[in-house]
Amino acid sequence: MDDIVVGIDVGTTKICTLIARIEDDENLRIMGVGLEPSEGIRKGVIVDLTTASQAIARSVSKAEQTSGLKIDSALVSLAGAHVSSINSRGVVAVTEDVVSELDVERALDAARAVAIPNSREIIHVIQRGFVLDGEDGIHQPIGMHGYRLEVEAHVITAASATVENIRQAVASAGVEVAQFVLNPLASAEVVLTDTERQMGAVVCDIGGGTTDLAIYVNGDVWHTMVLAVGGNHITADIAHGLRLPINQAEDAKKQYGHSLRTEVMADESFTVTPFGEDQPVRIKRQEMTHIIEARVEEMFDLCLQEIKRSGYDGLLPAGMILTGGVSLLPGIRNLATRVLGMPVRTAQPEKLLGLADKLNSPAYSTSVGLLYWAAALQSLPAGDGSRRKMRTQQKGENQSWNTMKNLLKRLLP
Repeated sequence: MDDIVVGIDVGTTKICTLIARIEDDENLRIMGVGLEPSEGIRKGVIVDLTTASQAIARSVSKAEQTSGLKIDSALVSLAGAHVSSINSRGVVAVTEDVVSELDVERALDAARAVAIPNSREIIHVIQRGFVLDGEDGIHQPIGMHGYRLEVEAHVITAASATVENIRQAVASAGVEVAQFVLNPLASAEVVLTDTERQMGAVVCDIGGGTTDLAIYVNGDVWHTMVLAVGGNHITADIAHGLRLPINQAEDAKKQYGHSLRTEVMADESFTVTPFGEDQPVRIKRQEMTHIIEARVEEMFDLCLQEIKRSGYDGLLPAGMILTGGVSLLPGIRNLATRVLGMPVRTAQPEKLLGLADKLNSPAYSTSVGLLYWAAALQSLPAGDGSRRKMRTQQKGENQSWNTMKNLLKRLLP
């Protein structure tokens, strides 16, 4: 059915399969939800294909049961330190003095022709803007007169082996990957306002295994990056510092964690059972907060370094939009503001209909963003120049379209 969209968020801590129907008012009604603890995945990369496949299959099955629908294909999230991006340009001659959709496609194909190793594949080619006969700042050139069309594109690549492993794991659940979508791009569909997108902002999605960044300037993606650090590192620090099992450290973080030591009273404490102890022991909350603050501060330092390395740190007046499960940590927004020196706000999915009770949380921004991404792809007419228009390279691309495209390339200059 054309009005049904499906997204599978394959994360380090959870796998979330969502099925939604696009309403007449363009809102999404959640019809199926499948939440399953993630297994066999570390830092966004599959490390055990069998267990990861089983976890994905369970998540898909739950979503199918709650919705009563069968999932054939879905958009799937992608993250991990193996993801990288570059900005590229493609130049073509306009065939008939008036820019057509085919000219735009040829320009994007030219931008796609970047030198990448055989071990990597292109995930997204996102148009940032066009230059027509030297005039820049053009967002929609189709129908305009000109002779030389140039496109500025943001090209995102990933390790082919890692992508193929995720594709295989999803396929084992009987689902075809319609398209991979980078985590921060999916999250941005949910948390970023049009004003922030135009003014200049950075989306920061902190999950269990990775921190995903996407910089938006003038309405387009200018830079993306995935850092291999996340909430699991905070939990591991607590486990080491307080000598606790991982599950106790995670529970303590969720119940008593705070990002700022100065915001915690000196007499606050909680009970845990460390290694080597038979009875519960009282731990000062400030002691754990000190561990959390050090790690979170380091994470935002890494984010700041990456933002500065991109060269766009002076183009972000709207600051950072913080989302992901770790953004639920009390005090994290104030700590981010202190480290980054820019405005910071936290955001989460809103205005969802149907089975959306659990989804109104920053932890599900990527999951819901996949649905919005799929809905946008369905609603966009061919040649649309909006911010979501892009070309993707998938191994399952329609072969007849590839054949026709190659024939046209040979016929045209």
